[in-house]
Amino acid sequence: MGVPAFFRWLSTRYPRIIINALERLYTTIDESNLQQAREESIEKEEPLFDNFYIDMNGIIHSCCHPEERPPPQTEAEMFNDIFAYIDKLIKIVKPRKLLYLAIDGVAPRAKMNQQRSRRFRSSMDNKLRAQKEQELKKIWEEKGESIPSTMLNIGIILE
Repeated sequence: MGVPAFFRWLSTRYPRIIINALERLYTTIDESNLQQAREESIEKEEPLFDNFYIDMNGIIHSCCHPEERPPPQTEAEMFNDIFAYIDKLIKIVKPRKLLYLAIDGVAPRAKMNQQRSRRFRSSMDNKLRAQKEQELKKIWEEKGESIPSTMLNIGIILE
């Protein structure tokens, strides 16, 4: 099923499970006054969390291949980014009983082979497309015409 599909099913079936996490709402709770803190939290609609389950795949990928800045140069930098992100999440959620970090293992050999063949096929398709575009361009130029750029931009190839 995968996490995205499971989350979609869960949030569709139980829409009240989705809440905005505001860091300012999560202050240190005195363990001796836990029941009172729970009641106040319910009254203020500020949730308390016993368990926190994290799918690490998205965190690892986003920390190793960030979109807003250059990627980390060393493995140590990658781990530091991952640890900093997890720390930030824990400070926001503050789970009281359980922190569960789920990390997938190495992809099975069959999946790796399938991905490799897909990449190879994609590369070959791009080469063939470029060759056909060059042939088409040559034919049109021999006729004294030029290929409209829109045909090349959207990958239209006439055979």
